[in-house]
Amino acid sequence: MTRISRWLVQVSLIGLGLGLFVTCVWLLNVSSGSLVAQTVKEEGAKKEPTPSKPRGLAGDGVTDDAPGLQKAIDASAGAIVLPTGTYLLKKTVVIDLAKVGFTSIDGRGTATLKMVGEGPALRIVGTHGGTADPNSVKPGVWQKERAPLVRDLEIIGSSATDEKNNADGIEADGIEADGTMQLTLRGLVMRHLRHAVHLVNRNRNVLIEGCHIYENRGIGVFYDHVNLHQSNINGCHISYCRQGGVVNRGGDVRNIHISGCDIEANMGDTADSPAAANIFLDCTGGSVAEVAIVGCTIQHGSKCPDGANIRVWGEGVVERKGERLKFQCGHITIADNVLSDVQTNIELKQARGVTITGNTLWQGYKHNLVCENCTQLVIGSNLMERNPLYGYTSEANNTAVIKNCSDSTISGLQLHHPMGGEPGLLVEKCQRLNITGCTFLDCRPAAVELRDVSDSRLSDCLIQDDLKPAAESAAVIIRGGRGNMVVDNRVPGGIVVDDKNAHHMEGNYQK
Repeated sequence: MTRISRWLVQVSLIGLGLGLFVTCVWLLNVSSGSLVAQTVKEEGAKKEPTPSKPRGLAGDGVTDDAPGLQKAIDASAGAIVLPTGTYLLKKTVVIDLAKVGFTSIDGRGTATLKMVGEGPALRIVGTHGGTADPNSVKPGVWQKERAPLVRDLEIIGSSATDEKNNADGIEADGIEADGTMQLTLRGLVMRHLRHAVHLVNRNRNVLIEGCHIYENRGIGVFYDHVNLHQSNINGCHISYCRQGGVVNRGGDVRNIHISGCDIEANMGDTADSPAAANIFLDCTGGSVAEVAIVGCTIQHGSKCPDGANIRVWGEGVVERKGERLKFQCGHITIADNVLSDVQTNIELKQARGVTITGNTLWQGYKHNLVCENCTQLVIGSNLMERNPLYGYTSEANNTAVIKNCSDSTISGLQLHHPMGGEPGLLVEKCQRLNITGCTFLDCRPAAVELRDVSDSRLSDCLIQDDLKPAAESAAVIIRGGRGNMVVDNRVPGGIVVDDKNAHHMEGNYQK
């Protein structure tokens, strides 16, 4: 074999060796990948193990499980998972976060806590005394207390039958929170309690989502003279709580966000039922501000003589430099909701800085809207209609009343067929109002009445009455007041004014 031949053979052998090496590496990778994929698939197919009951718990609905659950929490168990069962509680179980550390209770949708003692089934206590500013949160809160969680659990008290028989558990609450940071309540069912969620003293950053709060004797979510900024209530059903759905009384409350909820019939259903509302923000003795109520259905409770869907009492008190000063609270947005079937759909008193827009309102038996002693209101494109689908509620008045208000705008409102002997929109003792671009249809005895109103403007409104028999009443009535402009409206019923020299009227089409 010549030298060249030997060289060619060596080169061929080296090439063959490299080819075999590359092939082996590729096969090894493919095999490894298949093995990994198979392992992942097999692991994904494994079911989570069924949790065993913490020691000392029976879950039989008869044995008192409060001592056992308290013991598990005090042992710093952390994540407590309750298997299927009913866990009877004869006294409150306390989660003292500073002592036991991070804690969650998970019922996986099949466990029930039945509280037959007085007070809350669960009291969650933290030590957070700061604000939502990270610089105000002490290290211990982050290290042991943040984000206590209760999820996928039913909490019940005594049923209506038990109540009639004066059984235990009549004053049972669901969850009470005090001093918490980032409390999270998710996927809960809370029934036959007094108050379902009771927020007291001071909390920050509360999240309530996907909960069913139903048929309770007191309030669904109760802000009880609490200092609380940043709370979200999202995607919840809050219904048939006798003293209100979401209620704030006093305190120092900011940043309530209620969105995507169905909130219904949270008031009494007899003629002697006390005043209540599906959402009630009462600033008396404190202050509530920076609130958004968006994208909810808020309905029912017409038998309660002083019931409302949304009620805001804005006269509150704020501490400034050691003094307690009276303020009109507000900065509230009410937008894109469906509201019906109560005595008053929206009631504002002594409020300031409220925007109402994009809502559909009907079946306001007394009124769709009442604003008294308010200022800086923007009432935008809302629909107040009488729909034939709801003809069985023909007794509802559906009117809007603005009294003793100032510095406000009503624009794009559509109001259809109010009843009860009052004008569709009554504006009384107000000043500096701009009412423009609204539609008033089939309103009797008048579409708009201005009583003792000054320095205001009614313009560019469409007013039409096609009801039979034809009406002889005016489209617009002006009594008293001074310095108003009534211009460029379509008013086929004409304008009745007691002193034409006190107002400017021009461009109104009266045919």
